[in-house]
Amino acid sequence: MRNYRLDDEGGNQEALFEWAAYQAGRMPELEYLHHVPNGGRRDKATAMKMKRQGVKAGVPDIVLPAARAGYHGLYIELKAGKNTTTKKQELWLEYLKNQGYFTAVCYRWEAAAELIEKYLLNAEELEEAGQTWGKEGKNKG
Repeated sequence: MRNYRLDDEGGNQEALFEWAAYQAGRMPELEYLHHVPNGGRRDKATAMKMKRQGVKAGVPDIVLPAARAGYHGLYIELKAGKNTTTKKQELWLEYLKNQGYFTAVCYRWEAAAELIEKYLLNAEELEEAGQTWGKEGKNKG
């Protein structure tokens, strides 16, 4: 794998998508894993244009549109370092959970990869949606 800046979310996302590309032969659903580009710093004009086009604050970073074990799909908010979720992110995660999606906050790309693999291969073993993965240990419910 390439060297990525793992102290920021962008580097963690790049590492996660490189991992997904390597794993797609084993888990073909990973071809449909995608990032929702709602975050990031932009100039005011670009931010206004994107808002008019439907960008909404708080939407989780990563989406896997694959149904498993009664869930419609998987939404992940990926964090790095000491970052925490915003109120809008928490509202989105709760809304999506209530709509039948598995939702989680993952700290580091490795935690997201572990969750995605478990979701695709052993989803019936997952606990209730709304977990935190990879912060202070392997998996915190």
